[in-house]
Amino acid sequence: MRINWFDIEYSRLPLLHLDDDFEQKILHPLSCIREHESKWVLEFDLPLVDKRDITVSVDADGMLVVEAKLKETFEDHKGGEQHQFEYFKKSMTLPKNADTKKITARFADGRLAITIPKAFQGSPVKVE
Repeated sequence: MRINWFDIEYSRLPLLHLDDDFEQKILHPLSCIREHESKWVLEFDLPLVDKRDITVSVDADGMLVVEAKLKETFEDHKGGEQHQFEYFKKSMTLPKNADTKKITARFADGRLAITIPKAFQGSPVKVE
């Protein structure tokens, strides 16, 4: 089942199952999305990451995938257990009207900003 994160209410978000993420040493970065008239802007906090270690891609199913390798292993000691993480990874379904050929990404000061333009379909009508 694929979820369109652009259309879901926050109160209905599914609980995350992180067992595989612990085993694969993957963290999910903090992120936010803002919608504007002609675009969406996704922002990700990626501390401990170099620009050259970030990959942003759109797969054949219309999923935006953001992956980044950490400069060093991050250790979390919550709940009396120790977990180590080496990567950030987040994926989300793009809206149908996203212009995937014009997506841009910019990384500065540990923050990745991805701009997703909206594709406008149809043809303009001349007004006389």
